[in-house]
Amino acid sequence: MKKLIILVFVFGITITKSSSQTSQEYFDKGNSKFKLKDYSGAISDYNKAIEINPKYDEAFYFRGLAKFYIKDFYGAILDYSKVIEMNPKHEKSFYNRGLTKANLKDFTGAILDYNQVIEINPKYEKAFNNRGIAKKNIQDFNGAILDYNKAIEINPKSADAFYNRGNAKYNLKDFDGAISDYTNTIEINPEYADAYYNRGLAKADLKDFDGAILDYIKTIQINPTHDKAFNNRGLAKANLKSFYDAILDYDRAIEINPENVDAYYNRGLAKYYFKEINGAILDYNKAIEINPKHDKAFYNRGLAKAKLKDFNGAILDYNNAIEINPKYDKAFNDRAIAKANLKDFNGAISDYNKAIEINPKYADVFYNKGNARYSLKDFNGAILDFTKAIEINPKDIDAFYNRGLAKYTLEDYNGAIFDYTKVIEINPNDADAFYKRGMAKIKINQKESGCIDLKKAKELGSIEAIEGVKKYCN
Repeated sequence: MKKLIILVFVFGITITKSSSQTSQEYFDKGNSKFKLKDYSGAISDYNKAIEINPKYDEAFYFRGLAKFYIKDFYGAILDYSKVIEMNPKHEKSFYNRGLTKANLKDFTGAILDYNQVIEINPKYEKAFNNRGIAKKNIQDFNGAILDYNKAIEINPKSADAFYNRGNAKYNLKDFDGAISDYTNTIEINPEYADAYYNRGLAKADLKDFDGAILDYIKTIQINPTHDKAFNNRGLAKANLKSFYDAILDYDRAIEINPENVDAYYNRGLAKYYFKEINGAILDYNKAIEINPKHDKAFYNRGLAKAKLKDFNGAILDYNNAIEINPKYDKAFNDRAIAKANLKDFNGAISDYNKAIEINPKYADVFYNKGNARYSLKDFNGAILDFTKAIEINPKDIDAFYNRGLAKYTLEDYNGAIFDYTKVIEINPNDADAFYKRGMAKIKINQKESGCIDLKKAKELGSIEAIEGVKKYCN
């Protein structure tokens, strides 16, 4: 969602002596067309100049620039290479060849050209800046930062260098450092929309959602059609639980860009929160239509279908999410829950095992697997899983409670009492835990203590406790 601005600079036209007045005339005509952005016409004239004078390096150079602008990148590279062959110190040809290679995603080749520029002219600020961009694109963020540092040293007012250094720091998760650089960018150029936008992203990563919203507002003021700013402002509002306002921002993002997959996806999440389940499904449908590999859209559509009790439909969506991302532990977990709801407990356990294989610290999976084993009357197996869930999350009240149920079923009443006691420690107002502990105590002839628990459960609203008190405590 970050936007890098790579500026291609066309330098002042240098007229060199030609071997023929005619080649000079064609060159001048080409330059005039170039200035009018008639690049195809300019190329035609440069061709004629070169045909008359095959050593006309500036004609090759400007033909390369014109080819770049009509996106004939390979043709541009050939022209810049020809200039370099004739003039190995032609820094602008190395620089523009580097830009062209970068446009072809040949970042390593671009870096080699920028190296040559810098060797010829160690004060070439833009070469350092663009070499930094190329390094960032090959994930050498620290190397990129060094280049941006150099660009800033040469030109302390280079808004682009500060901005790009901020991007590199963002990629290294140095959000504070990124914010500092974006702020410097804005001080130099208060109308730098993407600097506000990316600073908003960094603030959001630091959970400063209010600060992020202010930056997105400024982005939108400068560029009212910045769909990503609307989308991310919506996200920030959603994180502040302002889901209605978030939906309005997602609406605006979609209005600006009907192909903004993130806006559809995020609007679906917000609608799900509002219990507009069918509306959420429609948004996930659209996200999937735009990006058929959107594993999270499939996953969340599965959750929405499960909410509507369409467990078979949910399973199909989880299948797709897993096919796209075979390491999607949540998709395995929720597919298992859907299978359990269809009474396919063995199938559910198989999915829980896969989720655990992916993420051995996933407490909820152990808890859910324990429930599946309990449903199959594998109480000892259920106890093992509930125990594992508790090891990972010692405050998992449901795991303690259900482990207590399993122990009670196996007539391990002391073990059940221990678990219900833990539940009560976590939640002193859990009526069911008091009731179950009271019944377990009565089973081992601790009637007085058991009745105290039953009466407490009754006081807390347990219907079962009313009958228990009548039967055992009067």
